Amino acid sequence: MTAPVFSNHGCRLNQYELEAMKELAGEAGLRDAVVVNTCAVTAEAVRKARQDIRKLRKANPNARLIVTGCAAQTEPDTFSRMDEVDAVIGNTEKMQPDTWKGLAADFIGETETVQVDDIMSVRETAGHLIDGFGTRSRAYVQVQNGCDHRCTFCIIPYGRGNSRSVPAGVVVDQIKRLVDKGFNEVVLTGVDLTSWGADLPATPKLGDLVMRILRLVPDLPRLRISSIDSIEVDENLMQAIATEPRLMPHLHLSLQHGDDLILKRMKRRHLRDDAIRFAQDARALRPDMTFGADIIAGFPTETDAHFENSLRLISECDLTWLHVFPYSKREGTPAAKIPNQVSGPVAKERAAGLRAAGDAQVQKHLAAQVGQDHRVLMENPNMGRTAQFAEVHFDTPQTEGLIVPVRIAGHQGTYLTA
Repeated sequence: MTAPVFSNHGCRLNQYELEAMKELAGEAGLRDAVVVNTCAVTAEAVRKARQDIRKLRKANPNARLIVTGCAAQTEPDTFSRMDEVDAVIGNTEKMQPDTWKGLAADFIGETETVQVDDIMSVRETAGHLIDGFGTRSRAYVQVQNGCDHRCTFCIIPYGRGNSRSVPAGVVVDQIKRLVDKGFNEVVLTGVDLTSWGADLPATPKLGDLVMRILRLVPDLPRLRISSIDSIEVDENLMQAIATEPRLMPHLHLSLQHGDDLILKRMKRRHLRDDAIRFAQDARALRPDMTFGADIIAGFPTETDAHFENSLRLISECDLTWLHVFPYSKREGTPAAKIPNQVSGPVAKERAAGLRAAGDAQVQKHLAAQVGQDHRVLMENPNMGRTAQFAEVHFDTPQTEGLIVPVRIAGHQGTYLTA
């Protein structure tokens, strides 16, 4: 009997949940199984998941193959019809101990093959304590799941359900335990992080949670926020940016585009000037602030002029770390029905242009750090990250998990040297 094999696709939250599933499967005693945690963000993501399933079946012919994640939630029939698949588990079910106990106890086919309930009926998200992702450098705390918005290109609300928040007290208790275990950085994660609190009593905001964490966990050296929607940022979060050095000066913004007409067709809630204003305001409060961003190239009806607005947004917001996606038609979303779809080659060409602009921004940022002093959190003996999330490589091994004061000596490729 061998330990389960796990394969992950998609976002940081999926990776976080994979670690939770490893613990749940281990506690249940699951053996001789392969677990594939899928992503549904694009049709290409689903194709890659199916490809991975076939490959894993060939490599593990006698194991039970279990498929879960967002694609399993949105397309359970797609996976249950695959000969390689033995069980399909929904996003809610995958986080429940009883699911894994049932899978561990039953290898003769009595367990229901497809366990995928209506995720829109889920009202709560439990807080799962995960001790990092195989490192001692940083830990991730899920504070929110789901999304109440319906962007026209996005299938994720149908995989994750409506927005649910983990209560602040639970989050603070988790972070205290993580600090006691020696973690020097905690990252708050969620699907729509800035919607945190809307479903809780008194409807607190993300800024309230951040300020509470920093106040009640004084021994936490570094708190980091993952992707946010800048239009939802509240006053307390701006206050934390301005006054709390333990809040890392790096924000990843869900921008998606730089043209107002395309943003409206995406059903986004901000305009390009809102994004530019937020970046300027945040940097005025914290001059060392850096930004990442998600940008989609080739959305239906996007013209060369629309694309140029996205390209200019990179410099106008002074973005550094870009996640660029060529638009991929996703059946089941309103955008898939929009006439004038941009051809795949054009979308890929525009995405390449955005990435090239992003690469130039990275080089500009790295060059500006040479000669600067930084406190670097070591991810392994030879690599750590600055507060702005730039990689720093060391010739002399350092202690993993420690925060090391350094002066940046130079830069090479996409990283700094010290």
